[in-house]
Amino acid sequence: MSSSAPVESVPATTPEYVLTISCPDRPGIVYAVSSYLVQNFGNILDAQEFIDRIEQRFFMRVHFEVLKPSMTIDDLTAGFESVATSYAMDWNIFDAKAPYRTLILVSRHGHCLNDLLFRQSTGALNIEIPAVVSNHRDFERLAATYDIPYHYVPVTPETKADAEKQLLALVDELEIDLVVLARYMQVLSEEVCESLAGRAINIHHSFLPGFKGAKPYHQAHARGVKLVGATAHYVTSDLDEGPIIEQAVTRVSHRMTPADFVRAGQDVESSVLSRAVRWHTETRVLLNGSRTVVFQ
Repeated sequence: MSSSAPVESVPATTPEYVLTISCPDRPGIVYAVSSYLVQNFGNILDAQEFIDRIEQRFFMRVHFEVLKPSMTIDDLTAGFESVATSYAMDWNIFDAKAPYRTLILVSRHGHCLNDLLFRQSTGALNIEIPAVVSNHRDFERLAATYDIPYHYVPVTPETKADAEKQLLALVDELEIDLVVLARYMQVLSEEVCESLAGRAINIHHSFLPGFKGAKPYHQAHARGVKLVGATAHYVTSDLDEGPIIEQAVTRVSHRMTPADFVRAGQDVESSVLSRAVRWHTETRVLLNGSRTVVFQ
């Protein structure tokens, strides 16, 4: 007579959260945070902190798991309120595993869009992409290969206001957490920038304020530039001057053609933007006035 061992039940996934903090620097902040988490069944998985000694401001990111299944994010948030108030904290608690719902805007250069779609499809980015918005139809088929709805919203001086209303309506309707301008070649109005403050990321070449206008890489080639680069930043009403999240450069040479410059620039733009999106969606970026603190 044979018997089989009982099948063990698979344990539920332990909830994980990220707590971000920005506040005036003073003694006792780390102790207060860690004590609260311990008292509420929290187990710290990673903690990083930074003190801006010029502004005397403290920044912290804590990734933790909760070992009591009945403890919800609402419970954690309500309980932490008194700690936050006593230290005048700007703070948030996020579900570490919940993907960011991300709306991608694009015009006629698709390298960044293509890179983001691929990375999302392979799980390299913790995002969902409910839609792509464009003022051209060029990448409608590309979006379709990933089964992502494509919204063609043409923009002219006469239709710009209505186009922006459509954009903001989609942000609300699709419950968007992040908007990514993946080479979207339209200037957003001050009203849209304010509505998306802290949750819209743009990418552009790093020549600015030099080589403005059309074909910047061709202009750089004509001037014999030796480095091309890209900057990812938060969108503000100050065009291309929002808080910087990530930058990188790559070397070019006299042997390269203008087309080679463009390809090199597109490669660095794609990689810089994807890193900025990843860090934002892992809640690693904290605003510090016109700058950012990035916990990598």
